Order: sequence, then C-alpha cells, then structure tokens
Amino acid sequence: MLKRQKTIPGAHVRIAAPALFWLLLAAIVSISHPLASAEAGKCLALDGVLGSFESESPARPVTGEPFVNGNDEPKTLADFRGRGVVLNFWATWCVPCVREMPELDRLRKLLAGDGIEVMALSEDRAGAPLVRKFYRTNHIRNLDILIDRGGKVLRQSKIRGIPTTLLIDIRGLEVGRVTGISEWASKEAVAFLRRCLGP
Repeated sequence: MLKRQKTIPGAHVRIAAPALFWLLLAAIVSISHPLASAEAGKCLALDGVLGSFESESPARPVTGEPFVNGNDEPKTLADFRGRGVVLNFWATWCVPCVREMPELDRLRKLLAGDGIEVMALSEDRAGAPLVRKFYRTNHIRNLDILIDRGGKVLRQSKIRGIPTTLLIDIRGLEVGRVTGISEWASKEAVAFLRRCLGP
C-alpha cells in the first residue's frame, strides 16, 4: 500500500522563489548589457575628432567639490545633472588654453539648444576679476565665469595638466576626457558631442 506523502504548506513557494530570483536576474543582465554597450557606443569618437579623446569605461562619478561663479556663488557639478557637460580646465597663463578659449566660446553658442552645458573652469589664483578682464579683452561672450578656488575640482578630477576637458553625461558620470587643445567648434566635434552627451 502506497503512503500518501505529506506536503508542507508553502514548501513549493520556498523552492520556486530562488528559481524566480535567478530567472529575473538573468533577464535584467541580458537587457542591461546591450543597453550599456549602446551607451558606450554613443561616445566612440572617430579618429581625428577631439584630438586625444579617451573614453572612460565604465563611466565614473564626478567630484562633488564646489567651485564659484563670477558672482561668488557656490556651484557643484551635481547642479548640472540632467544636462550633458563639457567641462574645460584652463588658466590665463596657459598658452594652449588661451588658444582654445574662442573655440569653446563658439561651442557653447552652438550647443545652447541641445541640453549640453559648456563650462570653462579657471585655475587662476587671482579669480573672477582676472577672468572677467581676459573675457573682455579676448571677446569671450558666451562662457560663464567659473573659478576653481584652490584647484580642488582639478585635483579631485585627477587632472595632470591643462587644458584638459571632461565630458560628463546626463547622469553626472564622466564618459571621457580630452587632454590638450582641440577644435571644439568643428562640425565633426559638435556632432560627436550631441550624440555622446545629448539627452
């Protein structure tokens, strides 16, 4: 005579739950991997576009160190989350920096309607008065005055020399950087930045 097996209430739920967990995890990974690859693919520059551009893979969080604007108001990069950011580190005493400032000035105007902010963060110790005078003398009309007091943002961003420019996506993550000067306002560079950093 066969004995009827006694079932424990809820046992099948306890057995099914781990299997369901692993099934969901596998589905998330399989969906997120192509999405991550697609995101990374947006920021692959063609040869010759933006000179020495190097992508960051995986993208990494940017510093929370504050800087100030021309009115001495504190800002952080988190204030710009939801917008792409082209963040250039420069100084008035840096000859290559001075050469590329008109390009960055034009770039800000070109990207004004694309949800991408172009920011030039000065490392000058003399601060806003010096930058304001430089902008006036060199007809820089579109860029805001931004000052990195004490070079804190520069150091936290692991910048080894200027000019260096970080490309930051709408999530507030650094997706790449350019060391040295570049032709920022070229058609190819603008198209790349719109693809890489646009919302």
